[in-house]
Amino acid sequence: MTAPSGHSADAWGERLPRSLGLWSAVAVLVGITIGSGIFRVPATVAAHLQDPGPVMLAWVLGGLITLFGALTIAELAGALPRSGGIFAYVLEGFGPLPAFLVGWAELAVVRAAALGGISTIFAEYLGYFIAMTQSQVRYCAATTIVAVALLNYIGVGRAAAVMNFATLLKFIAVAALGLLAFSAGNGSAENFTPLWSSTVGASLLGTALIPILWTYDGWSNLSFVGGEVRDPQRSLPLALIIGTVAVIVIYMLINLAFIYLLPLPQMAGAQFIASTAAANIPLLGGFGASIVAAIVMISTFSSLNGSIMTGPRVFFAMAERGLFFRSIARVSPRFHTPSHAILLTAALGVIYVLQNDFAQLADKFILGAWPSYALAVAAVFVLRRKRPDLQRPYRTWGYPVVPALFLLASVGMIANALWTDPANTAITFGIILVGVPVYFIWQARAARRIAVTE
Repeated sequence: MTAPSGHSADAWGERLPRSLGLWSAVAVLVGITIGSGIFRVPATVAAHLQDPGPVMLAWVLGGLITLFGALTIAELAGALPRSGGIFAYVLEGFGPLPAFLVGWAELAVVRAAALGGISTIFAEYLGYFIAMTQSQVRYCAATTIVAVALLNYIGVGRAAAVMNFATLLKFIAVAALGLLAFSAGNGSAENFTPLWSSTVGASLLGTALIPILWTYDGWSNLSFVGGEVRDPQRSLPLALIIGTVAVIVIYMLINLAFIYLLPLPQMAGAQFIASTAAANIPLLGGFGASIVAAIVMISTFSSLNGSIMTGPRVFFAMAERGLFFRSIARVSPRFHTPSHAILLTAALGVIYVLQNDFAQLADKFILGAWPSYALAVAAVFVLRRKRPDLQRPYRTWGYPVVPALFLLASVGMIANALWTDPANTAITFGIILVGVPVYFIWQARAARRIAVTE
C-alpha cells in the first residue's frame, strides 16, 4: 500500500502541527484514563470477588498488565512518533490487513463504545443536580459528545488547555478524596477482614479484570497523537511511563479508601459508589455526594475530551495511508485539526450511546481494543527482527519478558471472555472480523479506481 499522493511513505502522519509538550502529553494520558470507570467499576469488582484480598489483587494485576503494555508501547512511540499510534505500529510490523483490522475495530466498536460509556457516566452524575429520565440521560450524553467534539474541532491547543486544567483539578480532587477517607472518614480497618475467606478461581479473576482494564484504559491513546507531540522521541516514552504509574498509584489509593469506608457487601450494591463512600466523610458535611458528583463530572468530561482528541487520529492515519476514505484525512485549513475524522468519531459515539447501556459499552470497548493492543505489543518483537537499525531512543525495560507477559495476559483475558460470555464476545469479534472482507472490497475498489485513472 503506497502513501497518498503528495506524502512520502516516511512522512505520513506529519501534517498536523506538533503542539503538545511533555506535561500536556502526560495530562492527555491521565486525563483519558481517570475517567468514569474508577467511580463505578469498584462496585462491580466487589460484587464479583467479595473479599478485600482478591479485590486488591485484581486491581494490582490490572495495574501491572497496563504498566507492561505502556513500557512496551513506549519503545514504538519513540521510534515511530506518528499520528495513529497503534495503527501505525501494526502497519509497520504486520502490514496493511492487520492494520486495517485495528482501524476497523476502532471505527466499528472501540471509539464509539468509549465515548458512549464515558458520556453516560457524565450524564448520570449530572442527574444529582438535574432530574432526568433514563432516555434523557442518553440524550444528555449524546449532546456532551457533540459539544466536546466541537471543542476539538477548533484546535488541539484549546482542547489540550482544557485537558491540562481539568486533569490537574481531578487528580488533586481524587487524591484528596482518598486521603480524606483515612484521615477524616467514618471507616473501619475491620472492613479488610477477613482478607481472603474463600478460593477465587482464575476464571472469576479474569472476569473481574475486564471492567478493571476498562478503568485503566487510556495509556495507549496517547500514542494516537504521536504526530502532534514536540520532541516525541523523548516526550512520548516518558509521558507513557509517568502517566501510567500515576494512574496506578491513584487507583490503589482510591480502592483502599472505598474499602475502608464501606464494607464490601455495601460496595457491591452501590451504583454511585464514590458518592456513597463520601457520605461517610463527616468533614464534607451534607455536601459530600454533591461534591463527589461534581468531581466525577469534571473527571468524565476530561476523559471524554481526551478520547475525542486522540481517537480520530486513527481514522486520519488510515485515510492518509489509503486504507479509508481520503476525505477523512482532511486537515482544517483554519484550525489545523483532522476535522472530518473528528466529526465521524462524534457521530459514531452518538449512535452508540443512544443504543447501549454502560455495561454493554464497557464490554464492547475492552474486547474490541485488546486484540489491537496485543498486536501492537507483538510488533515490538517483529520490528526488532525486521528493522534492527530503526532508531529507538527508548528500549522496552525487561524485554522480552515484559511484552511476553502482556501478550500472555491479553490472550488469557480474551480466552476467558469467550469461555464465560461466548455470545456477546462472539458478536464483538464478529463485528471486527467483518473488516476482513471489507478490506478486500476496499482494495479491489482502489485498484479499479487506479485502473480507470490510468
